[in-house]
Amino acid sequence: MIMRIFQVVTRPGKEAEFSKFFHEVAIPLMKRTEGIVDVFPGAARPESPRAFAFVMIWRDLDALKSFVGEDYTTPHVDPAEEALVEHRLIRHYDLVPG
Repeated sequence: MIMRIFQVVTRPGKEAEFSKFFHEVAIPLMKRTEGIVDVFPGAARPESPRAFAFVMIWRDLDALKSFVGEDYTTPHVDPAEEALVEHRLIRHYDLVPG
């Protein structure tokens, strides 16, 4: 399984708008995406009000690529979030069974 960590920093002043998108669009989309085993959304906290994250567990690399394309190392961006986001960071790991 593949762990995909997607972190976002919003543009200043866009926190509320991104939060609405995150809760109403992004989380439901990821939860119903084929190939996702589990999704752990992380909303902004008072000490980092512009930071949001997803930890996604994908069944395998093929499932991830079927969603984002061959270049899975580039963040998959919904056009609705483009104007709201200042910075994105994406990382991938092999999930270690616990």
